[in-house]
Amino acid sequence: MHDLPQQLANGLILGAMYGLIAIGYTMVYGIVQLINFAHGEIFMIGGFGALTAWLLLPDGTSIALALPLMLLMGMMASVLVGVGAERFAYRPLRGGPRLAPLITAIGLSIALQQAIWAFYPDAKKARPFPQIGGGPIDLGPFSVQRGELFLIAAAPICMITLALFVSKSRTGRAMQATSQDPDTAKLMGINTDRIIVTAFAIGAAFAAIAAIAHGLKYGQVEFKMGFIAGLKAFTAAVLGGIGNIYGAMIGGLVLGLSEAMATAYIEFIPGMELFGGGAWKDVWAFVLLILVLLLRPQGLLGERVADRA
Repeated sequence: MHDLPQQLANGLILGAMYGLIAIGYTMVYGIVQLINFAHGEIFMIGGFGALTAWLLLPDGTSIALALPLMLLMGMMASVLVGVGAERFAYRPLRGGPRLAPLITAIGLSIALQQAIWAFYPDAKKARPFPQIGGGPIDLGPFSVQRGELFLIAAAPICMITLALFVSKSRTGRAMQATSQDPDTAKLMGINTDRIIVTAFAIGAAFAAIAAIAHGLKYGQVEFKMGFIAGLKAFTAAVLGGIGNIYGAMIGGLVLGLSEAMATAYIEFIPGMELFGGGAWKDVWAFVLLILVLLLRPQGLLGERVADRA
């Protein structure tokens, strides 16, 4: 158990990344009650957008100078795809059967994944992502990789900014009103279409930030990286309470901690020797999802929206 502080740190860092992606799921669901299963691919596109910015820069450019441009281009790519998906794939189906947008989301997910696979050079294999040079930084009982510093800084900044935006801004209050009752919000003069687009854009931007954090942490991006990451982020959203913005981040942190702890220690439980290690980390994440759905389907913090079906 001497490495427990390190495992806790690893779990919190991983959970923060899941939480940033999960916010996109929960914001969209909170307003239009749609599970956007293409959100994992929007996350992936943010990573490739950032990588494209890096490849366009002159050789020898410092990562410190390149990171703001990579962040901007990654967010622009994700937001463009997210807003386009809302406008052309989901909005025409908004009044239709609830199964239709779900099937469309799955189809869009596959289409985006295959588009990157087909058109991005060498996307059939993992592409190297620029790294922050230097070794790990020791912080007492644990250490963090330099590539993880971006996520450590970005996650709290994003959450604080989002909390202030939702609670203080006019658009944020309109988002809350649209989430509670879109028909009444329209009567109050709120442009609900614009509010829905804003929710998609914010979720996509957060996914792009998470994708850049993923690239800096693991040193690569690939066309299929959004599939598992998206499912885990959905798990985090359900765990925290689908439709609950703060629950998404809490669910991500709980999921990350659970995954790290199970990977490191479950093999030491008598009778569980075969179920430990990194090969089982995805299994335990989805076992947690099943347990939450069985025992507390409303999530840790509860849903923020009622069923309007």
